[in-house]
Amino acid sequence: MEVKIGVLHAPREIVLESGQSAEEVERLVSDALAGKSQLLSLEDERGRKILVPADRLAYVELGEPAVRKVGFSAL
Repeated sequence: MEVKIGVLHAPREIVLESGQSAEEVERLVSDALAGKSQLLSLEDERGRKILVPADRLAYVELGEPAVRKVGFSAL
């Protein structure tokens, strides 16, 4: 699933493909915003961890993975 994270005072958003479910990511974001944890910690499909301070979160957008088209064809 594609996750986009907006960070306060950062010019670009963080975009990652996560193997976590939408419900799990939503729970982690809710916990961070509620003050239960000071960091939002997500893991991408390659096993890398992304840590964002909870007080710097501007927004989190959850979406489906984009299907990449290969080749040439008429649309």
